[in-house]
Amino acid sequence: MLTTRPRVAELVFQLYGRALHPELFQVHQTQTVARGDYEAKIDITSAGHVVCWRYAGLTLTEVAASAQHPLPERRRLLSARLRGQRNERIECRGGITYQVSFQLEPVDPEIFWTFQQELAQDGRRNGLLHQFDSSGRMAMGALSYINIQSRQRKLLIQAFHTFPDDCAIVKSQSLFSLP
Repeated sequence: MLTTRPRVAELVFQLYGRALHPELFQVHQTQTVARGDYEAKIDITSAGHVVCWRYAGLTLTEVAASAQHPLPERRRLLSARLRGQRNERIECRGGITYQVSFQLEPVDPEIFWTFQQELAQDGRRNGLLHQFDSSGRMAMGALSYINIQSRQRKLLIQAFHTFPDDCAIVKSQSLFSLP
């Protein structure tokens, strides 16, 4: 099965106030974190990532996926095309907060390849890493790297997704915080 990425122009960033069916995504790597009273499942998918965070009956699901990907609209709290830079903060019941900062960064090819190589080296040592097949246009396929930092009352997810055909990098940082 070919595991290349969609074009970067097709990407959207979404947050749901519920879990989504795992069958909706082609998962390449996964990690589960349980700390204190919360738990999270972090997946690298074909287009980006999915984070499903749970605490005391509340579920938040963050998705970076293709706009063509058929996802539900029910209980969607945020939906934004991945263009430029954006910061969001959502207050949930019980004083729980979700904050995200994401950006699409087109870069010069030389900078892109240096970043891609450094990301591959760092990802092999820690975090969650997946290297995709080459699209045929470029020698190296895309990479997804997710750094997970779990604290007693906070979960920080830093995600980097590269798009070699576009010489673009998608960066996101998400913080799930308990009151």
